Amino acid sequence: MIATIYKEFQGPISITRVNDPNPTEFGVVIKVEASGLCLSDWHGWMGHDPDIVLPHVPGHELAGTIMSVGKKVKNWRAGQRVTVPFVGGCGSCTYCLEGNQQVCDFQFQPGFTAWGSFAEYVAIDYADINLVELPADMSFLEAAGLGCRFITAYRGVREQGKLTSDQTISVHGCGGVGLSAIQIAKGIGAKIIAIDINEQKCKLAKDLGADFTINATTTDVVQAVKELSGGGVHVSIDALGHSITCLNSIMGLRKRGKHIQIGLMTESHATPSIPMSLVVANELELLGSHGMQAHKYGEMFNFIDKAGINLGNMITETISLEEVPVHLPKMHENSSSGITVVNSF
Repeated sequence: MIATIYKEFQGPISITRVNDPNPTEFGVVIKVEASGLCLSDWHGWMGHDPDIVLPHVPGHELAGTIMSVGKKVKNWRAGQRVTVPFVGGCGSCTYCLEGNQQVCDFQFQPGFTAWGSFAEYVAIDYADINLVELPADMSFLEAAGLGCRFITAYRGVREQGKLTSDQTISVHGCGGVGLSAIQIAKGIGAKIIAIDINEQKCKLAKDLGADFTINATTTDVVQAVKELSGGGVHVSIDALGHSITCLNSIMGLRKRGKHIQIGLMTESHATPSIPMSLVVANELELLGSHGMQAHKYGEMFNFIDKAGINLGNMITETISLEEVPVHLPKMHENSSSGITVVNSF
């Protein structure tokens, strides 16, 4: 098959032929129809993920068609249209048995613990517990847009943040995760404050449902959030992953508010300054959110339908597999709004 591969961290990325994958006895092989390009792929290429073994094929926001099935797979067959969480559970550890596959002790992550979806085919292990069948009316392109961005935002807003319609949420960073969070919060009926340093992203945030936008380059973010929310927000999300956005998110909370950390921190921002005295005095909650379990997708699909969310609105660019070596190293510089998806293999 044709695949995108790199042999050293921060080194050249090439398109080359490699052996087709075979399914494990509990796995499947999927023909990739669409795969989102994500900042997490850049983190992997930079060497920020210790699970990656070189040489490596990146890509984790995938949707496609099952081509072959391992002999011990019970629930899946060739020809089904599927997607998969970017964090897959083993099905047998303590956390999987609790239903929390997103923090599995032995997690399977395409594009990180195994070769990923910037290729014609990808092997997925633990298929019975991790695969998700796509709704008939959902395209592969839209499903790739779910990726790690929409599902992570969904769990962050709904499960961790427990946002309700009478509350206010602030979203720091209007990339794929942030824009997803805005659409989800809009579907819930909450008031939304979106913050970014890019005016184009602020405009798209407004188009997707934000009630207010703040350009962080020209405005005191914390002061503006408190003014717009009447003293502080109930839930705040750092969708970017930066020491400044993390601190702004916490400082903009009302008493007993919740900060949800979704954006991954690079090494230079991995230990942000936390105003712990304020956390204690105001009884703030600081929570992480790491993907979403496959068994929660049905609930999410119902929410998407009920809220009238158009996943295609976030997809602003489609590219071919051959273009990935150009785009991936520049992901951290990307100032454009929306999601880029590979849909030509």
